[in-house]
Amino acid sequence: MSRKAKSPINLPKGVEVKIEKNTVTVKGPKGSLSQELTHGVKALVEGSEMKVTVASEEHNNFLGLYWSLLSNMVEGVSAGFTKTLEMIGVGFRASIKGNLIDLQLGYSHPVELPIPTGLEVKVEKNVNIMVSGMCKQTVGQFAADIRAKRPPEPYKGKGVRYKGEYVRKKAGKAGKK
Repeated sequence: MSRKAKSPINLPKGVEVKIEKNTVTVKGPKGSLSQELTHGVKALVEGSEMKVTVASEEHNNFLGLYWSLLSNMVEGVSAGFTKTLEMIGVGFRASIKGNLIDLQLGYSHPVELPIPTGLEVKVEKNVNIMVSGMCKQTVGQFAADIRAKRPPEPYKGKGVRYKGEYVRKKAGKAGKK
């Protein structure tokens, strides 16, 4: 049984939770998110707290999963999530063109990615990319998609990385003796 799931999820002011059958809908200042619960998992709202419980012992392995999914939904509709990426390399830059993010990553062609609905992408100083939205999964996945186009290489550290990410560098050639 999950230790985190034993504690209730606090609902901030302005966040409403609606439970219909096995679907939980969370509404807040940033928007609305919904999650379907698996058979045997229940969510209960008591005042300004939400608790996640299971019907029997065989569903205990889902308790922590659904607790964290619902907790992330509550945090997403109230505050939102942000991932920041930085581009390191000569000539690396990014720009927003309508509903596309245009990345110049040292290839012979530009890399264009469509921005998913519900996400807001900002580019600062042509090399810092901020991905924000209310769904933690979507924000993380789009940031990972951008990073996957040119991950940091281990010799000079060039590439796209998360802000604050440590890239362990390898030693180059030893040279002739």
